[in-house]
Amino acid sequence: MSLEDQVKGKTDEVAGKAKEVAGNVTGDKQTEAEGKAQGLAGKAKGLFGDAKEKASEVAGNVADKATDVVDDVKEKFDK
Repeated sequence: MSLEDQVKGKTDEVAGKAKEVAGNVTGDKQTEAEGKAQGLAGKAKGLFGDAKEKASEVAGNVADKATDVVDDVKEKFDK
């Protein structure tokens, strides 16, 4: 899911930049502003995807460590 957010974010960033440039070239300030906003929203979406990926990685590491601790405790009681 995070990869999907990252791809959608990059797509919005690129589309927003194109819209911003088009607005700039034609002198249409409204289109230019919309493009900037779309680009920023895309960047935020991509960063959200990055954060979800990192959070998932950290959660996996914590789960692995918790499993190790539980295994160590079981081993001590089995002796």
